[in-house]
Amino acid sequence: MNDTSMTLAVLLYGLLAGGAAILGGTFVVLRREWPARVQEYLLALSAGFLLSLVFIELVPEALHTVGPSAPLYMLAGYAVLHFFEHTIVGHLHFGEETHSEVMVSQVASYSTFLGLCIHAFFDGFTIAVGIQFNYLVGLLIFIAVTLHKIPEGLTIASVMLAAKHNRRMALIASVVVGVATFLGAAGALMLGGISETLVGTAFAFSAGIATYVGASDLIPEINHSKNRIIPLLVFVGMMLFYAGKVALETFAGVGH
Repeated sequence: MNDTSMTLAVLLYGLLAGGAAILGGTFVVLRREWPARVQEYLLALSAGFLLSLVFIELVPEALHTVGPSAPLYMLAGYAVLHFFEHTIVGHLHFGEETHSEVMVSQVASYSTFLGLCIHAFFDGFTIAVGIQFNYLVGLLIFIAVTLHKIPEGLTIASVMLAAKHNRRMALIASVVVGVATFLGAAGALMLGGISETLVGTAFAFSAGIATYVGASDLIPEINHSKNRIIPLLVFVGMMLFYAGKVALETFAGVGH
């Protein structure tokens, strides 16, 4: 893949992932009561897919590329996202604000909005770094991220409505989260013009971010559900990852 094709792929995938968040917000604006089960199903599939991606692709590739220092960069990625989400803006919840009986203060809504923007930026960043490192890895990251982008859009729009903001504000919030995803992808493109070593380091950093999203953001939210189907969908997500990886390598000619 030449530089132009890679740049276009990064921008396209960043745009599509951001668009998924906007789509989720649009669903809420058009229909106030969105089925919580749909959101749980998407989160469960995304968690299984993303965790498989981390352990089968991201961690081995980071170790191969960066060497013994890779775990340090991975830990740094995990720590940075934890710091922003839980220290700067407080704990984020994907989904429980979608119930109409839950009311959220306006301060909490702005806090959640900021946290999801930071989260979205790093989602886009991880997609772009993955594509620059290896197209197959980047494509799999894109799928994993997009699966939880619709629930992310559902969440931020629902939070804004629960905090007594109007529907226009709820839609704007989901659009900004989508734009943050695109900006993360576009911003990571600058790394490609610096050095391969820096791209490899950023990839290891992104592996830590992906680990955090799957293990610390998505799995805890899934564990709150009393629906027994949800844990099974995590395993389905894992199997979908492996099946998708094999299919891309075998039939689409996309591979290492």
